[in-house]
Amino acid sequence: MKTSRDRIITTHTGSLPRTLELSKLLVMREQGKAVDAATFDGEVARCLDGVIGAQLEAGLDSINNGEAPRVGFSTYVTERMTGFGGEGRRKPTLDIQRFPGYAEHMARQIGVSEDLAKVWNTPLAQRAVQYDPTLAGVKAELASFDAALAHRARPLETFLTAASPGVVTTTMLRAENNPDYPTDRDYVLAVAREMKQEYEAIVAAGHVLQLDAPDLAMERVIMFGDDDLGTFLERVELHVEAINLALENVPADKVRLHVCWGNWQGPHQDDVPVAELLPILYRAKVGALSIPLGNPRHEHETVSFKTHPLPDHMLLMPGVIDVTTNYLEHPEVVANRICASVEAIGDRERVVAGTDCGFGTFASYEFVAQDVAWAKLKALSEGAAIATRRLWG
Repeated sequence: MKTSRDRIITTHTGSLPRTLELSKLLVMREQGKAVDAATFDGEVARCLDGVIGAQLEAGLDSINNGEAPRVGFSTYVTERMTGFGGEGRRKPTLDIQRFPGYAEHMARQIGVSEDLAKVWNTPLAQRAVQYDPTLAGVKAELASFDAALAHRARPLETFLTAASPGVVTTTMLRAENNPDYPTDRDYVLAVAREMKQEYEAIVAAGHVLQLDAPDLAMERVIMFGDDDLGTFLERVELHVEAINLALENVPADKVRLHVCWGNWQGPHQDDVPVAELLPILYRAKVGALSIPLGNPRHEHETVSFKTHPLPDHMLLMPGVIDVTTNYLEHPEVVANRICASVEAIGDRERVVAGTDCGFGTFASYEFVAQDVAWAKLKALSEGAAIATRRLWG
């Protein structure tokens, strides 16, 4: 992975705004409706051209495909793996339970429509899961990304995201009567062994791999909302074990790990403190940690990296842009957040500025207007330039 050797370089977390037409097509495919392949591929190409151009125009250094071909950052795996079916029901967040007025507000804002992707009503793991041995899905995604990059100047770095074993298994829950996985541990490790094929394919294609693992923080207020902290942290340890199993053939410096508390615009009052997580997260065999530090609930936790020093081999990719509000960060504020992270870890070269999370984690499920999202990424680059002047002179 590239480091901030002589300036603060920039990236983002993965998902970017899709075209409205592509979002509709993705949701239709998820629902099993007929979608013309040529029409779908053409819309993916059109969207990709836009998101790559927008990233470069914003001045980002490490870019990706915006997750354009995916209906959701985690649920896309059901199109690449067998063993899923039916419909599960994930527990509501503690935000929803503790603030009924907020719950009603969100229901009005998001609405109920057949055009929405599945977020809480996802399929279950009903039997043993198996990744498509032809790797058709990831190969198609890699090919479309390469095609979109072909006629542009090559960016400093490219990356592609993939769902971590933990987020797959806490999103697509294990059916209680699953004959192949009597325990969640069996399920988590099985998914790790299957998903490793996708991870290795991304790195073999020359891209940095980002593992999306919001489960390592977010599930404290969903699946484990009724449990004590120790029970949740035991699950975090299992998920890190699964990550390491899946990455056994991938060099650590080719992998960045994204951890977050979920990117909904809610109170987040029950989020687990990052200080509780860092000692476990540092066990992951990855070369960078991407974590939100740009929102009102977690910005103060930058100082946790002083009491829990970042391992020498890791980069820190602090989120310095909030992806749930249409407030446009001032570049000076962005620079302040970047410099705070540099001070916390004591090394300007190991800080790469990013966003708290994605702008379009699920098709049709976005909080920030598209034009504002692009402006936020521009502010990220402008803030990094200011931080560079402060840090390098």
